[in-house]
Amino acid sequence: MARGKRSVWRVALAGQGGTLVCRGERSKEHPRSLIAMATRPGPLTEWPWQRLGNFKYLVMAPVVAHGARLVAGGGWGEIDLAFALILPSLLLRMVHNQVWISAARYQTARSKHRIVDRGIEFDQVDRERGWDDQIILNGLLFYVGYLAIPSARHLPAWRTDGAVVMALLHAGPVEFLYYWFHRALHHHFLYSRYHSHHHSSIVTEPITSVIHPFAEHLVYYLLFAIPMLSTIYIGNASVLGFVLYIAYIDFMNNMGHCNFELVPKWMFQVFPPLKYLMYTPSFHSLHHTQFRTNYSLFMPFYDYIYNTMDKSSDQLYESALKGTEETPDLVHLTHMTNLQSAYHLRIGFASIASRPSDSSMWYMWTLWPLAWLSMVLAWVYGSSAFVVERIKLKKLKMQTWAVPRYNFQYGLNWERESINDLIEKAILDADARGVKVLSLGLLNQAKQLNGGGELFRQKYPKLRVRLVDGSGLATAVVLKSIPRDANQIFLHAGPSKIACTAASALCEKGIKVIMNPKKEYDMLKPQIADSRASYLNNSSNHMPQIWLVDNIDDKEQKLAPQGAIFIPISQFPIKKIRKDCTYLTTPAMKIPETMQNIHACENWLPRKVMSAWRIAGILHALEGWAMHECGDAMIDPEKAWSAAIRHGFVPLNKA
Repeated sequence: MARGKRSVWRVALAGQGGTLVCRGERSKEHPRSLIAMATRPGPLTEWPWQRLGNFKYLVMAPVVAHGARLVAGGGWGEIDLAFALILPSLLLRMVHNQVWISAARYQTARSKHRIVDRGIEFDQVDRERGWDDQIILNGLLFYVGYLAIPSARHLPAWRTDGAVVMALLHAGPVEFLYYWFHRALHHHFLYSRYHSHHHSSIVTEPITSVIHPFAEHLVYYLLFAIPMLSTIYIGNASVLGFVLYIAYIDFMNNMGHCNFELVPKWMFQVFPPLKYLMYTPSFHSLHHTQFRTNYSLFMPFYDYIYNTMDKSSDQLYESALKGTEETPDLVHLTHMTNLQSAYHLRIGFASIASRPSDSSMWYMWTLWPLAWLSMVLAWVYGSSAFVVERIKLKKLKMQTWAVPRYNFQYGLNWERESINDLIEKAILDADARGVKVLSLGLLNQAKQLNGGGELFRQKYPKLRVRLVDGSGLATAVVLKSIPRDANQIFLHAGPSKIACTAASALCEKGIKVIMNPKKEYDMLKPQIADSRASYLNNSSNHMPQIWLVDNIDDKEQKLAPQGAIFIPISQFPIKKIRKDCTYLTTPAMKIPETMQNIHACENWLPRKVMSAWRIAGILHALEGWAMHECGDAMIDPEKAWSAAIRHGFVPLNKA
């Protein structure tokens, strides 16, 4: 906001679709640009441990050391309950918050009760990566309070009278002071220095609730300390009272920042005054879109008293609760890959999902027990594909469904029938819902599993949904990745559709294709026109610089000459063992800027990059192509490539 001038920006929801419309003197800009993070950061904006990165938990070392000293000195029996619960309560808070994050992302991908019909982007995920900072602060403050206040030690486990006092103090002074502090934060002086950081998120997620500058959190904890310190002073404090009060704050914060309505109407019908004592996600969503209404913390009665309740609150609640059924135009059917891929999904850990799956992070090993547990649960209870993502491109609505199986299970002979049953169930479900296109991702299109999808096309000849394996575009991306001056390449692949089509196209261009071993050469040679058959050769002596590879082991990689370029033709990346060679990514393209709700990486691909197989399904839907692209059928690679460029997809590897 300009100095000396108070600008009030309002962003209104127009129509049931939830499109954001800016109103103001300069409302031509995107709403996000009007509320950039802390345009003039004030004092104490940055968290003290921000520069420690993932090592920030080291600030809790004094608490651990203190506990270790007590155990070493007198055993576990000497540890006070109030002190003993500091670290476990922080862990429970993290689990509680993560459950909300995963559940909310799953619901926003599939639920018809979305409030704001817009997606989030990578910048929001990055901004909200530090949602656990306030949990660390909470632990430190509890520890300091335990040391500084003698009466905070040796508290009883539970006091009902103390819990009642805390509830009353929260409803009274805490809610009142928060309301006016929140209104003050929306004054242009404080807003530009602090609170704009929180409001950078128009579309909220549960973790958005705690994304504030450090100084703001200090004030919030000062407010939340009123009930706890008061009960300590009165003498009716209890350990569980404190833990449950913080759990209540977390629950309400997470619930209120969900982008879907989940509070049932019957609760307000049974107890009408509840509307003044508990807000709803739609109520608080209006604060993030209108900015100057619905300031209350959790209890809206102060908005009613001071006439700051948005007049559309009830209407938005009703419309969000009713919802609008939505049928996607396109479904991309994928599956988990390795054990860690469960939390690389969008509904897993947000910060991990926003990075390529091959990104190494030192703390990943701590998640192995969770990875094994999720695999077992998926294997035992995974009876159908589940929705993990919802994106938009222009008017095209897309969803990603995941088959609850992992790479290694696709290689088990006794699992093939059950996996095909899961794929078939997903196809029939999509067909019944009116989905136009279903693209088969990763091993869901494996030839040895279902003939590249041909099994389902033949079994259900009247399928309305079009099955797409994406081989045409994948072939085009591979061919466009080959340097223009190449006159010979080495093809290390089996007789797949992509390998055969790529070899045939290269021979047609007069580029020599060398293969080894002879078995693959003999299988591929009949696919090449007689006039160009001389360009396909079998040789183990001559190794060109350009290698098209499907599945290659370490020993075979070492046969490549120095400076070789490895170009994958499969959906899975090559293991990089040679520092003197260049490894291109699996066939993929950059997505158009107009694609919405992209905030997770597709497996090992970089941000805002999508696999050719997945893009092929999008093109099939955008172009309205009527044919199935599965089995032996393939869209002409040049046709698929032209369509991709026309719709804004950008080559990742330029020849």
